[in-house]
Amino acid sequence: MRSKQPGIVFDRRYFDHVIERPSPENPDRLRSLYHRLAHPPLCERLYRVPSREARSIDILSVHSGFYLEQIREQTLRDNPYSYDRDTYLMELSLYTARLAAGGCLALADKIMDGTIDYGFALIRPPGHHAEPGRGMGFCILNNAAITAEYLRREYGLERILIVDFDVHHCNGTQAVFYDTRQVLVLSIHQRDIFPFTGHAAEIGEGDGRGHTINLPVHAQFGDAEYTFLLGRVLSTITEQYLPQFILVSAGYDAHADDSISNTLVTTTWFAVVTELLKGLARESADNRLLFVLEGGYNPVSLERSVLATLESLCRSVGPRPGISPSQRGELILRDHPLRQYWTL
Repeated sequence: MRSKQPGIVFDRRYFDHVIERPSPENPDRLRSLYHRLAHPPLCERLYRVPSREARSIDILSVHSGFYLEQIREQTLRDNPYSYDRDTYLMELSLYTARLAAGGCLALADKIMDGTIDYGFALIRPPGHHAEPGRGMGFCILNNAAITAEYLRREYGLERILIVDFDVHHCNGTQAVFYDTRQVLVLSIHQRDIFPFTGHAAEIGEGDGRGHTINLPVHAQFGDAEYTFLLGRVLSTITEQYLPQFILVSAGYDAHADDSISNTLVTTTWFAVVTELLKGLARESADNRLLFVLEGGYNPVSLERSVLATLESLCRSVGPRPGISPSQRGELILRDHPLRQYWTL
């Protein structure tokens, strides 16, 4: 039985990255959640970890110095969208992004020293679209990638699994680790939407061949298909890869009520996938499991879904959820290139 509380990072300074114009990515996504986290009973069930700024060495392990200079220059311009049509940059944007990445690192430290098993970084701005030399899609710094590199550098980890279930493909995270086997990136996402990457044939290159796995799904896929695909693939991958740490790019915009996508995932599914990941972390990664918030743009469904994840993290580990057959899911895997590298 587990007695440790899950760790949580939330900090109202994450609201300092803000623009007066309408944008799906804004502080209102998290305000109600933050209020609930600051009061009983939820605050009593979670171990609050203070956030900190990521250091330059942490950021430069993923992003180029030239890119950081670009961001600094853009934050001083009059037009907040002069760099990217979706990703606004204001005076405090880079500071907020550094604080978001640093919050993930603070949780990673607490997981590695045994203070907590699981963590949830309730941060913004998100990060998985940010490539080494370019930000996009609301993302400035790649929080998950910076955390993975930190774990490699500071703790000597050699097998890190990143699972991304945001409805959009994690093009930035994939780009960072495309040629290494020390970080395996698995993404399930709606096909043929922004950023129009993440095809099944993108499998990595060089030493990293087979360590990028993309599961592009059709619009209208929901709980049954998502549970089958992630359950089937993750179960076999973790048995063979034996990750030492599981990072989750937790995007909640695949929810049926999120207008930014066309998939039909429900709030319940986010609890189910958390139970699955907890079981896998127990079996292969010494309970080292860290969720990093990515997308989710309907504040109501986002709040409910994050709470479902947190409730699951607070519960003792039970049996892994059963995986029911899915004909549509089987079609995705039937000729998938991952079969060249992993036994399904």
